Amino acid sequence: MTTQRPRVTRNTPKFKDLLRDTRFWRVAGQVIAVLLFLLLVILVVDNVIYNLRALGIQLGFGFLGSQASFDIGETLISYNPADSYGRAILVGLVNSLRVIVVGLVLATILGLVAGIARLSNNWLVRQLALVYVETIRNIPLLLQLFFWYFAFFLQLPNVANQITLPGSTYLSSRGLYLPWIQGGAGAGVWLLLLALGIAGAIAVWQWRTQVMQERGVRGNQMLWALAPIVVAIALAYIINGAIPFRITLPQMVDTEQIEGGLRLSPEFGTLLLGLVVYTGSFIAEIVRAGIQAVPQGQWEAARALGLKSGRIMQSVVLPQALRVIIPPLTSQYLNLAKNSSLAIAIGFPDVYFVASTTFNQTGRAVEVMFLIMITYLTISLIISLAMNLFNRTVQFKER
Repeated sequence: MTTQRPRVTRNTPKFKDLLRDTRFWRVAGQVIAVLLFLLLVILVVDNVIYNLRALGIQLGFGFLGSQASFDIGETLISYNPADSYGRAILVGLVNSLRVIVVGLVLATILGLVAGIARLSNNWLVRQLALVYVETIRNIPLLLQLFFWYFAFFLQLPNVANQITLPGSTYLSSRGLYLPWIQGGAGAGVWLLLLALGIAGAIAVWQWRTQVMQERGVRGNQMLWALAPIVVAIALAYIINGAIPFRITLPQMVDTEQIEGGLRLSPEFGTLLLGLVVYTGSFIAEIVRAGIQAVPQGQWEAARALGLKSGRIMQSVVLPQALRVIIPPLTSQYLNLAKNSSLAIAIGFPDVYFVASTTFNQTGRAVEVMFLIMITYLTISLIISLAMNLFNRTVQFKER
């Protein structure tokens, strides 16, 4: 005798039930919003193309392969007027990235120092930091660039009467000359391994910090973090058999010329100094607010353990303050990247300056403006992505 199993009937959702489901409307609302946005973009682009065709203007980027026929005063990569417009824009992009990367590092250091100084127990240090912050952030950046360029750099003495600073460093109206490291054959391998070593050092630092927190023990993360760097340097030396770097010092060839070292032009120095000083004042307030957001009990508990003020700031306060500091700090990083376009005011050949010259010669306004917008959008998105990833590492993680 066989028994039949009861047939399981699955209730398929009906259309009426779907309309009552809030989850359906959430997804449907997002899909509708995306479709409407795409429709709007298509209509705008179609209208622009129609108007341009009516004016007899044809879009295209073929002009990027044409000869540029203009010189660029400051380059990091090889360039001459016989190169194409595309090469010229690439040179401007490299100049912009150089200012942005160095500016982000220096502005962060200046803002961190000034922000901590705003909370110093020393009255003079606290007031000097206050004057710096309240003065610099309330003056437009463009005016500050004009001040540094016309009232400072252009007023420096000529090469014959230049200012000699310690460490074979010279300062004149032609710029700042610094000792620099020059790479030889095999330098690329060294830089690659060194970059991998630094990445490993960061990972080891985070791992060792987590272990110390979980076990409640003391230790020196710096020694652990140095291990990957030492290993990377040892591997590079074994592969190359020598150190492919040497230090070059600026030297006076005659009364009007200096050779060797690294030269920072007045335009580059003005832009970098203006961006660092201006952005650093905003970062200082962000750092101050982040430190003050840490509960006072954390300070008292650290003092009760016998920690010194510097150790408390490094190991207790700043790691907690980063959770508050990073989101607004990202905005300041983005502002610095976009404010670098003011280089055109002082004649520094960044990507906006070179693109403007390209537009004036070719008349390709739409294409050139599109390239500029895509360039700054890409730079901003990369900065945002990096900072968001860093922000995730410092947030509390629920177990």
